[in-house]
Amino acid sequence: MALQPGAMDVLHTTGIRFAEVLQSGPPWLEKFWLSVTSLADPKSIFTVCFPLAYFLDRKVGVSVLWIGLVSEWLNVVFKWFLFGERPFWWVHESRLFKEQPVSVRQFPVSCETGPGSPSGHCMITGAALWPLVTALTALASRHSRSAVVKLTPFAAYALLLLAVGLSRVFVLAHFPHQVVGGILAGAALGWGLHARAPAARPLGFFVRTSLGLLLSAVAVHRLMIAAGVDIDWSIRLATKWCADPAWLRFDTRPFTSVCRDAGSALGLGLAAGSPPAPRQRLGRRQRAACAVLAVAAVQVLHRGLRRPEHAALWYGASFLEYAAGPWLVAALVPRLVLALAGPRGSPHAE
Repeated sequence: MALQPGAMDVLHTTGIRFAEVLQSGPPWLEKFWLSVTSLADPKSIFTVCFPLAYFLDRKVGVSVLWIGLVSEWLNVVFKWFLFGERPFWWVHESRLFKEQPVSVRQFPVSCETGPGSPSGHCMITGAALWPLVTALTALASRHSRSAVVKLTPFAAYALLLLAVGLSRVFVLAHFPHQVVGGILAGAALGWGLHARAPAARPLGFFVRTSLGLLLSAVAVHRLMIAAGVDIDWSIRLATKWCADPAWLRFDTRPFTSVCRDAGSALGLGLAAGSPPAPRQRLGRRQRAACAVLAVAAVQVLHRGLRRPEHAALWYGASFLEYAAGPWLVAALVPRLVLALAGPRGSPHAE
């Protein structure tokens, strides 16, 4: 049923009041919410969760990355069509709190530049972690008959998404209904895409996927502009109402996400097309070493290189970095660990 005129204002106002209550909590809770929203940044799926999951189980790792990039691309498109407001600018633009001001404040992580609906943190995290949680549930079921043990992975998954959602409301990045929408969409995507992850596909498939994600997003953007839609409205509002211009980050723009997704799709193809590393020779300790080294290497890749400030060059650099990441994790790191340590430890076959 369509909302009547003014109903969205009521929904947004309720969300602002709820954020005010959250922000009035003790200082230690503020630090907790800020930590949660930072750790649950969608980039973490590509730079932390994928490397760790890959050396737990290759198929799970590929599923995490594949579902992460597909759900992030869909999140960008949803945001373009849904025109969701963000609390940190709506509280000013609405002018509903002139007579009864609210006591809410921004943080360095508040100033997201894309539209707000649905929450990307909740949607992408919820979707990408689904195969990992499913795998942990299956592992728990094999080793225990206890219902509590079997349900623990999904209970932790639900609590994590709840914490992420509350943290996004706390920092004024999202309204509660955007968080709920993101959680539901993420869980649905994770469940629906889990069995459809490309475990073994040729390089051409990933090249076509990469180009398809990139060109279709550009086409949607251009078509909406041609139709007279102000698709970059959120960037202007974020720039206008961000409390500190230094908090505006280029990596929150929608096209940065698109380039990350397209690059990661190509990276999966490069990793799949590389001669396979002898994974059966990796013992448990070596797999653990691979996971730690892979996370460290990916962090250096993304944080150690300074990106250019020009928009086109920034997007190009983002694409190349995320294309290199999966190859680094799946092809280079295992060979390096084997070369340094040799095939010691328990054999592992998938």
